[in-house]
Amino acid sequence: MSTPKLIFDIETIGADFDSLDKTTQDVLTRWIKKESEDGADYEESLKNLKEGLGFSPLTGEIIVIGTLDYEKNQGGIYFQAPGKEIEDFTEDGIKFKQMTEKEMLSRFWQIANQYGEFVSFNGRGFDGPFLMIRSAVHGIAPTKNLSESRYLYQQRTCVHIDLIDQLTFYGNMRKKGGLHLWSNLFGIESPKAEGVSGDDVSQLFKSGKFLEIAKYNARDLKATKELYEKWKTYLNF
Repeated sequence: MSTPKLIFDIETIGADFDSLDKTTQDVLTRWIKKESEDGADYEESLKNLKEGLGFSPLTGEIIVIGTLDYEKNQGGIYFQAPGKEIEDFTEDGIKFKQMTEKEMLSRFWQIANQYGEFVSFNGRGFDGPFLMIRSAVHGIAPTKNLSESRYLYQQRTCVHIDLIDQLTFYGNMRKKGGLHLWSNLFGIESPKAEGVSGDDVSQLFKSGKFLEIAKYNARDLKATKELYEKWKTYLNF
């Protein structure tokens, strides 16, 4: 009997830079102040910094957690929708449920505890650490170490197959490529096919388009599953 596999993915947003305390702002901008050649260069670097605050659990939070059982092809999308009350619904075997960040993290680790293998795209370097750090912030203990060794044979608490590691042969390829490029390569429908990408998430969230983000995450999960099947069939040595 094969080990149950869980595919997972998250969406994040950054804090409002202007709401951060002055010391934090100084820490974040110290390097661009030193390296900027002039005022225009500084403003451009500051804009990029503000847009990138969602890439770290130190300055960002999770707004969507998606899970998909590989064998059953069923899962859940747990998402934030501040100021709204969205009823639960199910599409294509995936249940959508509104939650706070703390609630979705608690739910995720309950689900994760039932699985021995995990599949992600860039999850070891991004999603896993983000999930674990934000859980600790909320006083929640992770049930799996999703950011253990990148090499499968060294992983102990669970097996985490990060497809970006596997498809680039642990970084041997010069260009890693994102999920969109890998999906196109293998003839898989890209999560971005409907015009939404990870770069749009922050603005969509500010605009209250919470379900658009949640459904984008569901497309990420499905593309990751299909990409995993390609890797497992042809490249899993």
